[in-house]
Amino acid sequence: MKAKSDMTIPLLISAAVHLVVIGILLVGFEFDSEPKPLPQVATQAPSAGEAPKPIVKAVMVDQQKVAAQVEKFKQQQRDERLAEQKRQQQLEREANEAKKARQREQQRIRELEQQRKQQEIATKKANEAAKVAKLKEQQQQAAAAKAEQVRKQKEQEQKAAEVAAQKAAEKRKQEELAAKKAAEERKRKAEAERKRLAEEKARQEQEQQMQDALAAEQAALSQTRNRQINGEVARYTAMIQATIKRNLVIDESMRNKSCRVNIRLAKDGFVTSTRTLSGDSVVCRAATAAINKAGRLPVSPDADVYNKLKEINLTVKPEFN
Repeated sequence: MKAKSDMTIPLLISAAVHLVVIGILLVGFEFDSEPKPLPQVATQAPSAGEAPKPIVKAVMVDQQKVAAQVEKFKQQQRDERLAEQKRQQQLEREANEAKKARQREQQRIRELEQQRKQQEIATKKANEAAKVAKLKEQQQQAAAAKAEQVRKQKEQEQKAAEVAAQKAAEKRKQEELAAKKAAEERKRKAEAERKRLAEEKARQEQEQQMQDALAAEQAALSQTRNRQINGEVARYTAMIQATIKRNLVIDESMRNKSCRVNIRLAKDGFVTSTRTLSGDSVVCRAATAAINKAGRLPVSPDADVYNKLKEINLTVKPEFN
């Protein structure tokens, strides 16, 4: 639109010049390279008694030539106006094309900016998702490491319980050997005493001594048997505790808390019933779940040991590192 307004002023000036030229042509002036001769005035001889009269020769302007020049000028003006219109139309088309090109470029810039913002949002979301995934992975790794540490701790506890049970068995064997030696020693002494008193006491006293010796031996054997049974009971109790601890799932809320439970076992170690006696409810639920998960608990093939373990009361207390 600015180009159109810039071309209006020269067009008006050109039209004004052409109008001035047309005005000059219309008044009948004609410019030649040489001046035309002025019209001559002839004098006619007067008649008798009259004054002489001048003869005027007028030069007429060629009106057809003027009209042709005017028409030519008008055609030239029409051609110039038409050319100017075409030029203005071309300028308008170019301006419109330039405007459309600018609009398309602005639209493309807006689209690119929108794409850039969307890409930034997508990148931000992807970075946040990556951070969340990394944090989750770190948490999982930490949980796995803690679980592995707990497993190793329980494994160490189980090995320690097995070592303790083995030591208890060795100690029991040593006690049995010592008891046997003591019994043999007592028997030898009793026999020597009986022989020594054979001459001094009557046969009844000798028989009484024999009965006393046998009773002492029986008592010693009974005590040895009781110690053996108690040792086995302690060993299998430790094994049962270790089995429950291996299957016990603990958390921080159980720290310094415990549960007292009653367990009944079949001869093959199958848990027939579990009953909570007292203690923290969370620990009791975890202890019951651990016992049920084990299904079977260690039992001795010895009937006397089994009778002491077929119904036992245990205290379950979670252990923390």
